[in-house]
Amino acid sequence: MPDFDSLLAAEADVLAAARAAKGAAKRVLVATSMGGFNHGAMTEKALAVALSLRGAQVEFFLCDGGPGCQLTKIEREPPESVIESDIRIRCRSCVGDGKKAFKPTGLKILKLSQFVTDDHRREAAAIAASCDIGRIKSLTLDGWAIGEHAYAGALRFYARGDISGEPLGDPVARQFVKASVLTARGIDAVLKRGYDVAVFNHGIYTPQGVIGEVARSRGVRVVNWNPAYRSQCFIFSHGDSYHHTMIDEGAATWEGLPLTPERRARVEAYLRDRRQAKADWIWFNRSADLSADEIRRRLALDDRPIALALTSVVWDACLHYESNAFESLKDWMLQTIAYFRERTDLQLVVRIHPAEVSGFVKSRDKMGDVIAAAFPELPENVKVVAPEDDLSTYSLIDMANAVLVYSTKTGIEASAAGAPVVVAGEAWIRNKGFTRDAIDPHSYRAILDELPFADRLSPPLKERALRYAYHFFFRRMIDLPFMTPSGPNLEISVAALKDLAPGRHSGLDAICDGVLNETPFVHDAVGD
Repeated sequence: MPDFDSLLAAEADVLAAARAAKGAAKRVLVATSMGGFNHGAMTEKALAVALSLRGAQVEFFLCDGGPGCQLTKIEREPPESVIESDIRIRCRSCVGDGKKAFKPTGLKILKLSQFVTDDHRREAAAIAASCDIGRIKSLTLDGWAIGEHAYAGALRFYARGDISGEPLGDPVARQFVKASVLTARGIDAVLKRGYDVAVFNHGIYTPQGVIGEVARSRGVRVVNWNPAYRSQCFIFSHGDSYHHTMIDEGAATWEGLPLTPERRARVEAYLRDRRQAKADWIWFNRSADLSADEIRRRLALDDRPIALALTSVVWDACLHYESNAFESLKDWMLQTIAYFRERTDLQLVVRIHPAEVSGFVKSRDKMGDVIAAAFPELPENVKVVAPEDDLSTYSLIDMANAVLVYSTKTGIEASAAGAPVVVAGEAWIRNKGFTRDAIDPHSYRAILDELPFADRLSPPLKERALRYAYHFFFRRMIDLPFMTPSGPNLEISVAALKDLAPGRHSGLDAICDGVLNETPFVHDAVGD
């Protein structure tokens, strides 16, 4: 494939003609913000060109010097450097990367510094200095919930579920507060230029979460997106991050979907392949399957029934999901172990999420440490599988009498495999009609009192779970085959700009239609 920027230069007249369209064209702000985030910049570059080819008036927005963002990570910048300067180590290269990515499109690039005044900077510094860090999540500015996004940024920086034990946790959090105020004031001024919709990655943290807060308050539609598990696929959502919208998504979106032979074969094959992540570009565990006997030998398990508890990453769970039946993921885990300490007729296997060590942000808040602190000596019927252990999570699901989850998406696959799943947190499969859902610790213990469950999921419930799995993996995850991996980065691989025009890729058509016309971001390449 030719270099995409070369295509943009060679076919400049094509884009120019599209940009010349006036009248009722939708105005779209592609609020990438972090130009140094390659996956975001490349995906939104392709989307901006595709929207332009459909007659939209598109502009980019870049941050150029906020004192804390999603790219501010402790493994790159020590806390001391974060609090000493309002310009991060990566800021200059980030802005340069963004300009380099977007300039060839010929579309207007707006920068935060163009809209932030000295008064805004003084205000941001004053709010950051005076706010109560202990109540940072409740901090608002003109009604915008900026505190929760500032706190999310600080937690992500430290990769911890809380920052109370970090010596420089407070001053680092204040930098994220300052960044949130500046982002809010800047994007508020930007939005006064008049846009129908703002499109940007994720929808959580600073700056993206703050941009969403301000846009919604100003009546500007919000579209958020994330890379999906399946290779070259993406999840788009209206109004907020898919982490939130998938929880509230109505069952009518999927429960009437016919599981045709083609759909069934497709999802069942994918779920088999997912055990080793053969069709995925995001995975955390791809270990070979083991037999039940081998697992019993490795973990010193006997013939008593097994309950499998699947944890989430501690800091991730704190950011993406509200606590439901329990105060926190940690609280759920410790209460679960305490329960099974008294249930000597059963065995509990705790599978700590592999993403603690294999995720994009390595967790510094270890569930193993939490368990060890509360239980220096584990009950004899409780086994803990460390995150770095190559034991297959799927093999554990196969042999479990029940699977206990807080918020992990693996519950979708466990249910589709026929495993009874108990939901204790704000997992997407809660209230979908094929899980046992706890609403508080008492109801959770009541569900566990029924263990061991007599059977795996009934055929109708397994069918319902499989239908939801198809919806999630093959309708909500939309294929953009021209977004191709190149080492750690993404490239746009098309032979001509017309390959991004209407009618060339049905997934791209569905995404653009959703951005421009607010149609659902649900696309199924398999017909009924």
